[in-house]
Amino acid sequence: MKDAHPIAFPHRHLLGIEGLSPLDIKALLDLADEKVEVSRQVEKKKTTLRGRTQINLFFEPSTRTQSSFEIAGKRLGADVMNMSVASSSVKKGETLIDTAATLNAMRPDLIIVRHHAAGAVHLLAQKVDCSVVNAGDGAHEHPTQALLDALTIRRNKGRIAGLTVAICGDILHSRVARSNMILLAAMGAHVRLVAPSTLLPPGIERLGFEMHRDMKTGLKDADIVMMLRLQRERMNGSFVPSVKEYFRFYGLDQEKLNYAKPDALVMHPGPMNRGVEISSEVADGAQSLIREQVEMGVAVRMAVLEALASHLPNR
Repeated sequence: MKDAHPIAFPHRHLLGIEGLSPLDIKALLDLADEKVEVSRQVEKKKTTLRGRTQINLFFEPSTRTQSSFEIAGKRLGADVMNMSVASSSVKKGETLIDTAATLNAMRPDLIIVRHHAAGAVHLLAQKVDCSVVNAGDGAHEHPTQALLDALTIRRNKGRIAGLTVAICGDILHSRVARSNMILLAAMGAHVRLVAPSTLLPPGIERLGFEMHRDMKTGLKDADIVMMLRLQRERMNGSFVPSVKEYFRFYGLDQEKLNYAKPDALVMHPGPMNRGVEISSEVADGAQSLIREQVEMGVAVRMAVLEALASHLPNR
């Protein structure tokens, strides 16, 4: 079953937000808007990807992203396989290229890849004949997270252009921050980065984003406050004095949220460390979009899978 209108997304893979035009981004967001309505129906199953095979290849654990891609694929009618790398031959010394060749021989249509090394997904995409989606590679990019964040913002604020978005926390280790910075800037938002000096990438000033090391000035008059998880598993060395100290200065509580606009909305890509980067009061409060982000994640991933599948051969 085809959509009545062609999908205006010209790319075979989704490896990052970098390289997408504002029109490409808008096409995916518009398609995702349609998928929100599909997901809210009693009958959620479509036949768009019937006969297609989707492999979720996760070299890093991620219950949230993997389950979101699995639900998205199944709602579109694809045959979905989750490949557990922890128990696979990769653990026995097989290289990424060997894995790509093995999977390619199974003739999948879509491979969703999460990998701990930046650039690994690009390498794999060069070795397979199907479409590849980056579900997060190292500290490089996480494009579907940025798209679902953009969809959530657009549905709540009616626009992205002209909004002030404060991205706060562990920017140094965050692929979510990188993808969001590229997407939001491309769509006309004013992006601020708020973090201690130890959690800012070196040389980031050259990219032209407004930078703050203090939450009070960083959140002043912000429309959206996007908190990031403190990624202690990626840290070699002491980047913050203590979790308690970090929350005191950079954790989002109601007092700090009051620096932003009265109608500011709060986001977090999850999983949250409550009491570290965000208080429960704010995470569960009226200004929080965190639960909605999860719902938008399924819709965005349905849109991405459908857009890429529209370029797959039909024979």
